[in-house]
Amino acid sequence: MANRRRVMNLLNATLAAGVEIENVAQWCRDNGVAARTFYRHRDRIRAEGQWRERSRRPCRIPATTPADLDAWICKLRAELVPDNGADYIRDALLAIHAETGPPWQVPSRSTINRVLGRHDLLERNPAKRPRSSWRRFCYARPRDCYQIDATTVALADDTSAVVFEVLDDCTRTLTANHAAAAETTQAAIAAITKAAAEYGAPALILSDNGSAFTYTNHRRHPTAGPSTFARTVNAWGTRLIHSSPYHPQTCGKVERHQQTFKKWLACQPPPTDLTELQRLLDTYRDHYNNHRRHSALPGRATPHQAWTSATSHGGPSDLPIQTDATVHHCPVYDNGTIGVGHHRIGVGKALRGRTLTVIRDNDHATIYTPDGEPLAQLLLPADRSYTSIHRTA
Repeated sequence: MANRRRVMNLLNATLAAGVEIENVAQWCRDNGVAARTFYRHRDRIRAEGQWRERSRRPCRIPATTPADLDAWICKLRAELVPDNGADYIRDALLAIHAETGPPWQVPSRSTINRVLGRHDLLERNPAKRPRSSWRRFCYARPRDCYQIDATTVALADDTSAVVFEVLDDCTRTLTANHAAAAETTQAAIAAITKAAAEYGAPALILSDNGSAFTYTNHRRHPTAGPSTFARTVNAWGTRLIHSSPYHPQTCGKVERHQQTFKKWLACQPPPTDLTELQRLLDTYRDHYNNHRRHSALPGRATPHQAWTSATSHGGPSDLPIQTDATVHHCPVYDNGTIGVGHHRIGVGKALRGRTLTVIRDNDHATIYTPDGEPLAQLLLPADRSYTSIHRTA
């Protein structure tokens, strides 16, 4: 290829310099160039004055995205902030197409992303794990499980405030959000009480190991009593469980929702105090639940549609239902074991007489103490019926 390019450069330079080649056939044989190529290049140089590379792009591309559709996609990318992803752009294009009837058809999500890529409007993160590689873990009914977490936001005077969010695991409904000055137990109780008052108490509440949700002395010690938060939800018949330490993916739905919320909040005027922040939270919750389509819900429904269309709802009186996992309440026998299906798991005689909660996902089991603390995670071996726990801490 390099030799071919060198020969063509020689031909073009010779012709551009006006050198007269008396024996064209011999020159072409000596340099390995076809005679028709020689004459074609000579004619172009005589017509244009010099040799220029021409684009090899086809004169017509029937399947290309029309220019006006390209313009609409780029325009909507800027106007729909913060919800300006391909799915939301396509929703807007469907409405525009129904209203104006343009000659173009509404493109697919992948086509919209290709257009955004051509115009350098995509935030590329090649190191990010693709969504298709994750296995979704979801409870089957609304009110089977609420996830609760707190995040820090800034007020107009650069002071910090805390927002507690309570999210339904099944429908992604934001059942409550609460503004507070700090991440305290009282603020956590206020948030979860709002959720229970409006949507009902759930069967499970999943939280991280923050001090607002765990033991009153903020230390993980077996003799410490349950926190005020735990006693509050236990009074409803709700069971409180915690994620594994240093594993935020367990509360991944509410953690991911915080990113969506903060993108929306960044587009609003900064709140001056907690009262104004709470007004913004109420506005956001109405927008999120009733108007914002969710990519993880069937048919990209809104959380409100998913909640109201559910055939049944869970609660403290019902065990949670999962299509990809099962929940078991297992008494510890005198020999220090529990039974999960045909498996026997050794948890230690110190726990005999107590009831543990086990969430089983195929061959993976997570065991929780009666206080909701993760006791162990383990794989259930297929080749034997007995195994013992590997403690997480």
